[in-house]
Amino acid sequence: MDSDNDSPFGYDAFRRTCPSHTVLEMLASKWVYLVVCALRKGRLRNGELARKLEGITPKMLTQTLRVLERDGLVRREIFPVIPPRVEYELTELGQNLAGLLTQIRSWAEQHAPDIKDARARATAENEGNWAA
Repeated sequence: MDSDNDSPFGYDAFRRTCPSHTVLEMLASKWVYLVVCALRKGRLRNGELARKLEGITPKMLTQTLRVLERDGLVRREIFPVIPPRVEYELTELGQNLAGLLTQIRSWAEQHAPDIKDARARATAENEGNWAA
């Protein structure tokens, strides 16, 4: 590849056509992130996920779970009972990702006050610029 990429894997996520670029696009979804984190501790049913993920619509939850299943991060198990019961759990690959995402979540929770303060300062400064 013709860039200053130092990846030992031969991929360059900065290139639009690189497969790793599409992985980053998928991971950039907040719902992908939150579903993976929610499943980190074990299997959950669709309704349990919906209750845990405040604000997610049923359609978005279904789409997100399908993407994660397609990409090998989530396993879906259908139980032959009436009514049908479906449970979701992370695959080994999904568990590996969840560890990383949990660190990012911890960072976000730890630094949320700092970001909130910076946003407030920026808003106040911008309002001052409009008044001038």
